Amino acid sequence: MTRTTNARVAGFTFWIYFAAGIASLLLAGNAPATAVLSLVTSFSALVLGVTLYAITREQDPDLAMLGLTCRVIEAVPGHGEIYFAVGSTLFSWLLLRGRMIPVALAWLGVIASVLLVMLLPLQIAGFFGGPSAWSSPVTWAVWLPLLVFELTLAVWLITKGVAIPAQRQSA
Repeated sequence: MTRTTNARVAGFTFWIYFAAGIASLLLAGNAPATAVLSLVTSFSALVLGVTLYAITREQDPDLAMLGLTCRVIEAVPGHGEIYFAVGSTLFSWLLLRGRMIPVALAWLGVIASVLLVMLLPLQIAGFFGGPSAWSSPVTWAVWLPLLVFELTLAVWLITKGVAIPAQRQSA
């Protein structure tokens, strides 16, 4: 696929991922619906991993591969949130470093993702209401910037695509 196609597929997939995730939270008591929505979010994570890898691999193939790997692990039920956060951090950093999206948007992604990387282990350890405690204002305060980033990034990818990455400087 071309860079433009990968960007558009990623953009639409972010929206599908978001919609399935919210629907899953709203339908938490309905096991069959939640199972189907879980499959949709898992498949979306895989598609995002592949498309974001394709977009960012020229900037740094190793970091892009690590980001892809995190997205693959995120697709497996369990503690996928931390892998999501690390993958988001890596891809946001690569998008920033390559100046492929607006700098302010990329920085929002980096900062929001790093905050999530720091919060999730604390929640797993029982702080702030425990894992994915949506009743905790801290959870919302950390997830909301990432939500804004991903939804804005999705619109950007669909409408503008990504710029050709800036050339890497040799060490």
